[in-house]
Amino acid sequence: MKLSHLTLAVTLLGGMTMFVSGSGTRFGLWPFPVGFQLLTWAAFLGLAAAAVGLAGLLLPKLRGGQSGVFAVSLVLGLAVAAIPAYWLQQARTLPAIHDISTDAGDPPAFAAALARRGETANPVIDRSMEVAEAQRLAYPDIQPLTVPLAPPAAFARAVTAAKGMGWELIAQDEAAGRIEATATTMWFGFKDDVVVRITPSGGGSRIDVRSVSRVGVSDVGANAKRIRAYLAKLRR
Repeated sequence: MKLSHLTLAVTLLGGMTMFVSGSGTRFGLWPFPVGFQLLTWAAFLGLAAAAVGLAGLLLPKLRGGQSGVFAVSLVLGLAVAAIPAYWLQQARTLPAIHDISTDAGDPPAFAAALARRGETANPVIDRSMEVAEAQRLAYPDIQPLTVPLAPPAAFARAVTAAKGMGWELIAQDEAAGRIEATATTMWFGFKDDVVVRITPSGGGSRIDVRSVSRVGVSDVGANAKRIRAYLAKLRR
């Protein structure tokens, strides 16, 4: 097999490895650490293919009239490596926490979601001051939202926004001002639990949101992104 075609095959293998890393985890074919390992291998394969593709374009002896194949390998290899590289960069720069709340001192409490989380899931009862401080430094924008609506109207808007996020609603208690839901991540299919709390605030309502991953030490910023998206939907 020509070097150019071998390089392209490695690129395609990297892309396939990246795809099955998430889909295999989502459908329970292997635990999530295996999926992460496959994602790492995909990055290495993509980078290796991109490096050989670049060398093939720059060195006439390697090129052998196959510059188009080498160019495709370079572009696809970088694309395959980009997603794992981004997540790795996020994991290195963001704190290793998985419990994010707009109220760091008194986060909304889960009730209905507790039974769904299972015995091996990350705990949601105690939230240490270390986690609160790490969140404050990494995500200072995660703050409560105050809306000029009475609690019943704010509750209705919060439910509508939760449905718009595509979450699975598991509890709606208007009297307690609490909404609980489960969000499923796109790539690995992780289940993260969300609780929304609505309380009176002056002439309006204060809305607090908490999002907690069931597995993993670090959420790579997923819970903060989810809360930001939800608050933005509420504002609209």
